[in-house]
Amino acid sequence: MGDVVTVGFGDAPDGVIEHLAVPSELKTLPQTARGVMRLALRRFRSVELTAPAIAWADAKIGQRKFDLVVANEARVLAWANKIAGEAPLWADMHEWAPEERTHLLSWRLLVAPFMTYLCRRYLPSADFVTTVGQEISNLYRESFGVSAELMRNVGPYVALEPASVLPDRVRLVHSGAAIHGRQLELMIESMKLLDDRFTLDLYLMPGGDGGAYLTQLKELAASDQRVTFHPPVAPANLPATLNQYDVGVFWIPPTHTNARLTLPNKFFDYVQARLMIAVGPSLEMEPLIAEHHLGVVSTGFTSAQCAASLAGLSLSAIESAKSAADKAAKALSFEQESARISPLVQSLLDTTRTAQKEDGR
Repeated sequence: MGDVVTVGFGDAPDGVIEHLAVPSELKTLPQTARGVMRLALRRFRSVELTAPAIAWADAKIGQRKFDLVVANEARVLAWANKIAGEAPLWADMHEWAPEERTHLLSWRLLVAPFMTYLCRRYLPSADFVTTVGQEISNLYRESFGVSAELMRNVGPYVALEPASVLPDRVRLVHSGAAIHGRQLELMIESMKLLDDRFTLDLYLMPGGDGGAYLTQLKELAASDQRVTFHPPVAPANLPATLNQYDVGVFWIPPTHTNARLTLPNKFFDYVQARLMIAVGPSLEMEPLIAEHHLGVVSTGFTSAQCAASLAGLSLSAIESAKSAADKAAKALSFEQESARISPLVQSLLDTTRTAQKEDGR
């Protein structure tokens, strides 16, 4: 579609012509003494561009011009709006920004009001807004008056076959980040209520707490030899790694808005891995389970309810769900999602080029 320049942490994504790697120690929020004071005083406009990572990126970009600017999450909305100038702005919001880390008191008191301010100030003027689920899209419309297109966290289609199911073993697996608010201990507690057929393998990367929560999970599971922790796997390799298992599990109690409305990338990783999927009664995931016959939904989020949804699984039920995942893999892939979104993005680029021609540029 065009030449892409990226600004962000880590290595350059595939396919870009230039990547400005933000130093890993820089924060994306105004986490300085002056910044925190201004957040507390609700002087939000004065800290829009002062986060260390944003200030660094702004200096690197300088006066460069672009045909389209993509803001990846609310915290960079003000900066993206600045560098976009007259070019279209695509606000890719992912989840519900005001409650991104609502399990932290400092977030609720200082950052959530700032996120709400950024959304209210900049989203209505964005040319294109996307988010990961329909319920979250509804929230952005109701709260900020914007129409957000659905763009789910789906990965590319992977040509795999469902792995054979063992007659005396049910191999559960979970992948993702060890973030306290996700209550991953629920999986370990549920294992204590399941018989010896069940094993649980966890591919977890440490969260922002330096790995403290991951250590707690390992201590909680230390007495159960059926629970195994593995190093995290690169996203591109996840489907092939997970393919050896039977059931991808993700039970997240609805303790805040993003948990209640979650539709995470791991759900689609499980589909590409050709796994049965086990979730709780989550508003976005449950309908997809039912539509594509992908697995089981617990009646609630206690360990007893989660374990009960798995306890009676038969070999044929697991095989049927894995086969259903195989049938749904193309429909629930990035290729299908991008086929819907790409024409909308192309229309923004076409508008820019038309305006440039009219201006004689």
